[in-house]
Amino acid sequence: MRETAYAKINLALHVRSRREDGYHELETLFAFVDAGDELTARSASIDTLTVTGEFASQLSDPFGNLVAQALSRLPRPNGLAITLEKKLPVAAGLGGGSADAGAVFRLVREAHGLPDDWRERAARLGADVPACVESVACIGRGTGTDLEPVENDLAGTAVLLVNPRVPLATGPVFAAWDGQDRGPLPEGAASGVAGEGRNDLEAAAISLCPPVAEVLSTLAGTGADLVRMSGSGATCFATYRRHGVMHEAAEKLASDHPRWWQMQGKLR
Repeated sequence: MRETAYAKINLALHVRSRREDGYHELETLFAFVDAGDELTARSASIDTLTVTGEFASQLSDPFGNLVAQALSRLPRPNGLAITLEKKLPVAAGLGGGSADAGAVFRLVREAHGLPDDWRERAARLGADVPACVESVACIGRGTGTDLEPVENDLAGTAVLLVNPRVPLATGPVFAAWDGQDRGPLPEGAASGVAGEGRNDLEAAAISLCPPVAEVLSTLAGTGADLVRMSGSGATCFATYRRHGVMHEAAEKLASDHPRWWQMQGKLR
C-alpha cells in the first residue's frame, strides 16, 4: 500500500487568545498540497518503521515520531512494516509529522478500517492530525481540532512552497506572539477567507528567524496572487492563477537562492 502525506498549509491563521492549558485558541483555514512525504506499507508480524529521504536525518528518534505513535494507537490484527520517505523539512510549518500520521490512519483504514473514536485518537496525537487524516480544505477552531467544512473554490490552484532551510520550533513562535486578538477568521468560500485572512504568527516567526521575511519578500515579487507564511513557519507559500507562472517563479528562485528548499504542486 502507498500513501502520500500531503503537505499542510494554513491559508489563514488567526490566533485569538492564550488558554490556561498552555495552548492557544485558533481559527485557521487548512489546505493541502498534492505532494509531500511518501509512505509505503506491507503486512508484517510486528510494526516496523524505516525512514529514508532528504530529511530523514532530522528525525533523531524515528520510533518516537508520529508514525510510530499513530501505529500504536490504532488496533489491528497484524502489524505494518512502513517505509517513510521524508521529503518535507522538519519543524517547517507544514504539519509534516501530522501529515505522516494522517497517512497512517488512511493506510490502516484501507487495510482494516478505523475505530469509531478515530477522531479523538488523532487529536491526542496533535492538533493538526485530525485535519491531516482527510487532507481536504477545512476550517479549524479551538486548538485546530474542531473542524468545519468550507467551500473549496481553490482546488487545483498552483502553489509554491519555499523554506530557507532553517528549522523553527512551534513552541517558541507561539510564545513570542504578542497576545493581541486581531479579530476572527472571515466567513465564506476558501478564496475569500484566504484573501481577507492573515497569519498572526508571522511577526513572531520573523523575530526568531529573520530569513522568513526574505522568503516572503522574494515570493511577493514573483507575480503571485497570495503570499503568506504557513503555520508557525519557517515555510512560506505563494499561490498563482497559472501553473506556468509558478514554474517560472520556481526556476528563478532556484537560480537566485539555490540553498532554499522548494516544492511545487497544486491545492487539493
